[in-house]
Amino acid sequence: MSVRIVRLGTSRRDDEGIRIGTVRRPPRGVPKSEFATRDYYDVWFPVLAPTLDTMKRARAAATPAQWRDFERRFRKEMAEPDARHAISLLAALSHTTNFSVGCYCEDEQRCHRSVLRELLTDAGADMVVD
Repeated sequence: MSVRIVRLGTSRRDDEGIRIGTVRRPPRGVPKSEFATRDYYDVWFPVLAPTLDTMKRARAAATPAQWRDFERRFRKEMAEPDARHAISLLAALSHTTNFSVGCYCEDEQRCHRSVLRELLTDAGADMVVD
């Protein structure tokens, strides 16, 4: 069993399991009843999304130093009790079931899900590497 990191809105894999949206906002222009059928997410879990201010920093990051600033801020947010407990829960679940965690960003290396991948790995999650 394992966790897969995905881009929301992309086709699901057969063994992906439930898809968890770790985004601040739901997809625009998509009725809530269609989030899952359009391959966005089955469950919205914004506790693992960057705050609005941190998300804006990520989008504006044009240099490696600015990206590192985003990563530092996001890691600090993920060290808060609710987020830390959520990461621990997902890491534990990864040993018993398949599921995926995702965001809308096209490039994982310039997305908070790259940090989530590291945090989940550090928490002992079984990860799928595509």
